[in-house]
Amino acid sequence: MIILGIDPGSRITGYGVIDVSGRKPQYVDSGCIRMKTDDPMANRLLTIFQGVDQLIALYRPQVLSIEEVFLHKNPQSALKLGQARGVAMCAAAMANLTVHEYAATRIKQTIVGQGHAQKEQVQHMVQSLLKLNKKPQADAADALAAALTHAFHFRLEGLL
Repeated sequence: MIILGIDPGSRITGYGVIDVSGRKPQYVDSGCIRMKTDDPMANRLLTIFQGVDQLIALYRPQVLSIEEVFLHKNPQSALKLGQARGVAMCAAAMANLTVHEYAATRIKQTIVGQGHAQKEQVQHMVQSLLKLNKKPQADAADALAAALTHAFHFRLEGLL
C-alpha cells in the first residue's frame, strides 16, 4: 500500500510518500509544494490542489494521511491552514482516496515518543526510521511523519 502524507501550509505544503507493502515502511519520495507568497490566496490554494493532484496521479496512493488543524494564536493563520488542508483533502476525495487525519501531537508521539517534540527531533526520527542518507526538509519530514503515523497505527490494528 502506498501512503501519501501531507503537511499543509499556505506558503509551503510538505509531502511524503511511503510504501508499506513489505515488513518495514519504505521511502518513495518527499518534498514541498511551494507557493508564491505574493500570490492571492486563491492562487496558492490552486497550486496546492494541483500539486497534490499530480502526486496522486504519479504515485497512485491508496491513502492520504494529513495533519489536523491545531489552534493558532492567530485566527487568520488557522483559517489559512484549514483552507490548505481542505484543498489537499478535496484532491484526495476526487481520486477516491481514503483520508485519515491525525493531530500533530499524535504524529509526534508516534514518531518521536513525545507529543511536543521539536521539528529537528521529527526530522531525525524520520531519517532514522526510513534509513535516509540525510534529514528531509522540515515540512517534508512532517509529511513523512504523518504517513508513517498512519502506517504504524493501522499495522497495530491489523488493518495493513
